Amino acid sequence: MRPQARRLSVLGVVIAFAVALLSACSLPDDTTPSLAAPAQPRDVGNLTFAVITHASAGDEFWDRVQSGARQAGSDYGVTVQYSSSPDPGQQSLLVDQAVASHVDGLVVSLANPDGLETSVRAAVAAGIPVVTINSGLDVWKKFGAITHIGQSESIAGKAAGERLKAEGATNAICVIHEAGNVGLEQRCAAAAQGMGGRMRNVQVDVTNPTAVASTIKASLQHDPTIDAVLTLQGAVAVQAVQAAREAYSRATIATFDLSTDVLKDIIAGRISFAIDQQPYVQGYLGITALYLHAINGNDIGGGEPIYSGPSFVTKDNAQQVLQYAARGTR
Repeated sequence: MRPQARRLSVLGVVIAFAVALLSACSLPDDTTPSLAAPAQPRDVGNLTFAVITHASAGDEFWDRVQSGARQAGSDYGVTVQYSSSPDPGQQSLLVDQAVASHVDGLVVSLANPDGLETSVRAAVAAGIPVVTINSGLDVWKKFGAITHIGQSESIAGKAAGERLKAEGATNAICVIHEAGNVGLEQRCAAAAQGMGGRMRNVQVDVTNPTAVASTIKASLQHDPTIDAVLTLQGAVAVQAVQAAREAYSRATIATFDLSTDVLKDIIAGRISFAIDQQPYVQGYLGITALYLHAINGNDIGGGEPIYSGPSFVTKDNAQQVLQYAARGTR
């Protein structure tokens, strides 16, 4: 055989050997796991999560929280049970009932931490993971929750006060619509710090819209130097607009939280701005946190709260946000 032919023959043998070796490597081997196959989340069967808040009936803010939670439940294929009560004792009882029914996780708002502490701790002791939303930033770790989703009342309140100051406010009222809600009191205190000047708290009964407008109107008439009204709920802001009109006051109206009416008032220039803590996000991420914890052992947040706000809505972006508010997601 000539040298060139011999070299070609040897090369053919090498190629054939390489192909055979590669083929052997690609053959399935039941004893060796495939490194390329992704690990599958553990099968936890049917999951039921309870969402228990301090909402009053008909509150648009909490309707959005509920919508977010239910949408997450639909997306993940889990059952979401929603209930609420503005009474701390009743809300605590709802938590106890959820624990007794062996739910797989709890989402709880803590507007009155002292009234809920025993029930939340009992849930944690029973091995039920708890996520706090909206209220509870200062106590969620102490109570044993896996994370908190909401806004920092001090950060959001200070931001509102600073914006009022930039608009020239020096004498304001901060309208609190839920008695005993420590988060709202913290928000007003931070707003006063951010604004400087003078800010006085005014308590109203949110279940009586007529009385809300009358109380704000009386404050504006009693002190005509009031140049700003900061409300902490969208519906109260709408009543503040009416009150200012009836009192012939030119006070700047600003608010926390959104509704379609608030957005329309912003577009029309009757409300200066709103701070959105994105309640839909709170409900959606609350269920998401429990779901990931159940199927993959995740604890999101890295030991820190997950902020859903504050997000400013002004005349510049109100029209865009209105389309989402109209469908109940903002």
